[in-house]
Amino acid sequence: MPIGDERYNAWAILARRVLSLARKRAETRTYPTRPYLAVSAAIFRDSRVLVVRRARPPAHGLYTLPGGVVEIGESLEQAVIREVREETGLIVEPVALAGYRQVIARDAGGQIERHFVILPFAARLISGKIKLNEELAEAYWLEPSELAGLKTTDGLAEIVGAARERLRTL
Repeated sequence: MPIGDERYNAWAILARRVLSLARKRAETRTYPTRPYLAVSAAIFRDSRVLVVRRARPPAHGLYTLPGGVVEIGESLEQAVIREVREETGLIVEPVALAGYRQVIARDAGGQIERHFVILPFAARLISGKIKLNEELAEAYWLEPSELAGLKTTDGLAEIVGAARERLRTL
């Protein structure tokens, strides 16, 4: 078709919009074509665990552990160290896996909007002062028993308990 043809221009515009939407979905990790692998860290200082409140989706407003998606070529431990440093400014040592979580969220139409497999680690604080990035609104060092009064991501108390136990046995 000639470039000036209206049908060609309409298809080109539509193709650009579809590509733009696909890029946006890839950037926000919504409506994925595969599950995303993520890590988190139950970081202990004395008997307290670091709990953060998310400042934006996913899990906006919920208390959880710092963490994020594993990047290509990264080991799980490297991802934990990087994500914690990026989100909190802290340097940690991932010690052991503390379980797993799956997040599969569907939209109103039943389509899978998000799919994450999360591997939480028990971690020791090495150094640093908390300096939150834009993904987090708050951070607290809490006794694990204090999680009961917070609005948290699913299974947070169980993961913290498992992480605490892993650190005790090492």
